[in-house]
Amino acid sequence: MATIDESPSAKRWLPLEANPDVMNQELLDMVPKPVLAVLFLFPITSKSEEERMLQENTNKEPNTKVYFMKQTVGNACGTIGLLHALGNATSHIKLSEGSFLDKFFKSTATMDPLERAAFLANDTEMEVAHSVAATAGDTEASENVDTHFICFSCVDGELYELDGRKSGPISHGASSPESLLKDATKVIQGMIQKNPDSLNFNVIAVSKKVGDAF
Repeated sequence: MATIDESPSAKRWLPLEANPDVMNQELLDMVPKPVLAVLFLFPITSKSEEERMLQENTNKEPNTKVYFMKQTVGNACGTIGLLHALGNATSHIKLSEGSFLDKFFKSTATMDPLERAAFLANDTEMEVAHSVAATAGDTEASENVDTHFICFSCVDGELYELDGRKSGPISHGASSPESLLKDATKVIQGMIQKNPDSLNFNVIAVSKKVGDAF
C-alpha cells in the first residue's frame, strides 16, 4: 500500500502477494507452533483510515523494546511486516552470523523508526529481494493496490500491532507467545467486522521451524 509518508518522487516497490498456506480461522489449532508473529492483510477504506487517525491521537509512551519502523517506501508494507515479525522475535530465533538479516538488524538496532525507514529505502539488497518475491507470486504484480500488511507481535507480555503507516506500535493488551495467535485473531476479527462489505482479508502465521537458523 502507498504510504502516507511517501513523497511524489519517493521509491515505489512492487507489492507482495498474500499467499498463505493457512487462512481459515477454524484451522488455528493446525498452525505450526510456536507462532512468532501474525501478518494481516486488509483493505484500506475510509473506516480503516478513520480508525488509524483515532489511534494516532491516543498518546502512549512507547515500549523501547519493540522493534518498529516507519514505512516511507510505497508498497513495502509486506517486507516491513516481515521485518517487524523477525525484529521482535530475535530472542526466539537464531539468525545466521553474517547473514543479510543478521547484518540488517544489527545495523538498525539503535535507530529510531524514521532512521530505520531511511536505512531500508537505501538498502539495495533488500529492494532486490523484495522485487524477486513480488514477481514470484501467482498474480501479476501491480504498483496500484488498496490493501495493506501489518504485523502482530508479542513483546514483554503485551500484544502489539505494528503498522508502518502509524506513528508507533499499538498495544492491544496482555498476551504471551503461547496465546499470540489467538489474541491477534481476536483483534483481526474486530477489524474485519468494521469492514463487512469487503472480502479482501488474509492472515499469515509466521512460525518457527525448530532447528533452523534464518
